[in-house]
Amino acid sequence: MVRLSRRQGYLIVLGLIFLFLLASSTVSTTAVIAGHNSNRPASVSLADVPVLNYHKVDALHHALSIPSEEFEEQMAYLSRNGFTTITPDALMAYLNHGKALPEKPILITFDDGYLDNFTNAYPIMKKYGFTATIFLVTSLVGHDERFMTWDQVRMMQQDGFVFGSHTVSHTPLTKLSREQAMDELVNSRKEIEQQLGSKPKYFAYPTGAYNLPVEELVKQAGYRAAFTIRYGQAGTESNPYALERIPIFKGQQTFRSFFVRLNAAPVLERFGLIRN
Repeated sequence: MVRLSRRQGYLIVLGLIFLFLLASSTVSTTAVIAGHNSNRPASVSLADVPVLNYHKVDALHHALSIPSEEFEEQMAYLSRNGFTTITPDALMAYLNHGKALPEKPILITFDDGYLDNFTNAYPIMKKYGFTATIFLVTSLVGHDERFMTWDQVRMMQQDGFVFGSHTVSHTPLTKLSREQAMDELVNSRKEIEQQLGSKPKYFAYPTGAYNLPVEELVKQAGYRAAFTIRYGQAGTESNPYALERIPIFKGQQTFRSFFVRLNAAPVLERFGLIRN
C-alpha cells in the first residue's frame, strides 16, 4: 500500500476540488426554487446560497480591510458571472417557503457599519447594480468619525440596502449576563427602528460568538434570523439563528482567496466537509 504524506493528501484534495469546479463550470444552471419545511415537496432538489461577509473597504493594512480596487475586482467577477444580490427577506422566504430566487443568488453583508461602506463600497456596488445588508453597531453610528452617520445610512436604505443589528456596543453576547445581552439586542433594534422607520429583522453576532442561550435571546428580542462568521453557505439544513457566511479577508492574493472561498464552499458541503 502506498502511503501519502499529509501534504500530498492536501494537494490531492485541492486537485479534486479544482477538477470538480472545472467540470461544474461547464454545466448550465437553472432557477433556484426550493423550500425549508413541510411546504416543500420532498422531490425538490435544494441549492444553498452564498452569503459573503465583509467589514471594511479601504487601504488599511488589516485583514478585514479590502482595498477598493480589489473589492471592485470581486464585484466585477460576480457581475460577469451572472450573480444577483438578494435581501435577507428573499433568503428567508426561499429557505422557509420555497419562494423562487434568481438563477445565481448571492447575499452580500458588511459588519459594523464603517464609513468606508458608504464612501468606497456603496459607489462600486451601485455601479454593478448590487445591494448589501449592513449590520450596525448603533452606539457608533453618527458618534464616531470612523463610522457612518444616520443620514448616510438612510441614503443607502433608499437605494435598497438593508440594515440589521450588530448590537449597541459590539460586545460578544456570550460574555454578558442574560439581562445585559437582552439590553444590547433590544436597544440596538429600537435605535434602528427610530432612525429608519422600521424594525430590523436580522442580526449578526459580534465577533461571531454565540451559543444556544444567546440564540434564544435573539429570538425573544424579535429577530427573524441571525448570521455567524462560520464558513459555509446558507441552506435549508442551516439553523436560521446561526446562518453560515463566507468571510472575505485581505491577503497577498486577495482575489484568489475570494475565488476559492466562494467556489469551494458548495464543493466542500457536497463532500460533507463543512456543515453537511
